Amino acid sequence: MASDFLFSDESEQAPKQVNNHGTWKVIIVDDEPEVHAVTKLALSDFSFQDKRLEFISAYSGKEAEEKIIAHPDAAIVLLDVVMETDDAGLRVAQFIRETAKNNHVRIILRTGQPGQAPERQVIVNYDINDYKSKTELTAQKLFTVVMSSLRSYRDILSIEHSRQGLEKIITASRDIFSSHSMDTFIHGVMQQLTSILGSVDEAMYATSLVASSPDEKQQDLIVFAGQGEFEKSEGKPVNQVLSEKQLLACKKALSNKTIVYEEDYLFAYCSSRFNHNSMLYVSGIPRSLTETHKDLIEIFSQNVQIAYENVQLQSEIEDTQRELVYRLSEAVEQRSSETGNHVKRVSLISYELAKGYGLSDEEADVLRYAAPLHDVGKVGIPDTILHKPSKLDEQEWKVMQTHAMKGHNILAGSRRDIIQAGAILARDHHEKWDGTGYPRGLKGEEIHVYGRIVALADVYDALRHKRCYKEAWSVEQVTTELQNQRGLHFEPKLVDVLLNNIDRFEQILNNYPG
Repeated sequence: MASDFLFSDESEQAPKQVNNHGTWKVIIVDDEPEVHAVTKLALSDFSFQDKRLEFISAYSGKEAEEKIIAHPDAAIVLLDVVMETDDAGLRVAQFIRETAKNNHVRIILRTGQPGQAPERQVIVNYDINDYKSKTELTAQKLFTVVMSSLRSYRDILSIEHSRQGLEKIITASRDIFSSHSMDTFIHGVMQQLTSILGSVDEAMYATSLVASSPDEKQQDLIVFAGQGEFEKSEGKPVNQVLSEKQLLACKKALSNKTIVYEEDYLFAYCSSRFNHNSMLYVSGIPRSLTETHKDLIEIFSQNVQIAYENVQLQSEIEDTQRELVYRLSEAVEQRSSETGNHVKRVSLISYELAKGYGLSDEEADVLRYAAPLHDVGKVGIPDTILHKPSKLDEQEWKVMQTHAMKGHNILAGSRRDIIQAGAILARDHHEKWDGTGYPRGLKGEEIHVYGRIVALADVYDALRHKRCYKEAWSVEQVTTELQNQRGLHFEPKLVDVLLNNIDRFEQILNNYPG
């Protein structure tokens, strides 16, 4: 039978020279070794989109199921019906669709005994894509059916990539102004671009960081997001990840503010409303791009830039809010005996304590930016009390204690996370673990964790620095005092975090002296 199969009188063609751009996987399922041999021979010079065929053989239904699981990216299954049982092939087809949940692979059913599996019945009852009798399947017809099946497989993958890319973009659009979703958004756009072009091997989006001050120079392009080998290059300068030839094309696109097309890759300059540049790199593109493709590439590159700039704008707003918090807090401190860097130190010490205590990254960040507000209530305390170099009398002390609730009342009612946290810690940072603090005499975990953390950060920094009423304490003196106040003024766990990492906290003091 095998000798009659695939060998009609057809003209031979010289094998084509095909560049290596990957392969299309074809699983041959047949219990006759000769069928495998002649199938591979007949398709030995086959190529589609510069990819050759990679053959995977299975000689029984059970082995076919194993190959399907091992190769979920197979494009075609050439499937015999009758093997160890009369319906082994039909069971494999059912396994592919229902058990393996593989709806992408194209199934071509081949049978030498069509009477045992009538074509109409098989087509209706099984999700297969073609049905051929081995006797009619010449080499040319096999070539035709494989080519049409690969085109269908390619189009299905294109639709799936488009769906996945659109899903990522929709998901990212819910919080597009959050920098944490930017990576997802960019990868989604890249995947959409892959879908449109048909084949993309690697992609990369690089941008220069905006200078933080007028005196700073704009930085080089940095990889912001990538696919393929560039996925591990995020955060690196492009001149460290591109070849010399690629770098020249990148510089050309950057200089001319345009899109540069090379053999199988492109660099697309992304225009900016601000003072930084961005670049989209895509490799593995088709050799001949239509004008429609080029227009879509341009649109996509600008969409990526717009999304990125929206995030940059949101980040700028958040940075401005945080800077205002710092500056207002420093203005408050200048009325008292504290130094300007006190709020920065308390902020960083609180952040490190929060991380060591086990708070989430998000909570630690909120506390870091809210901590400078802990003494905002001092705006309501007279200078005569704030600057008094000697011990306060009973009445003066009562007035001083009111700054906790004054600070809370100033900040309470906001819907912003940082201001809400500021209100809490302004009220609670003078409470003590043993319940002897003020303003409400809370005890233990009744005190909000933000208040407990800032209480320790504030006292540690105050003891280590000179004030109008005291000299700076040594590290040894502070360590002894904190150990004595463990379980009294401060939560034991927090004291342990600080003392076990004292070098890290001392470094913060060294970085922000004063």
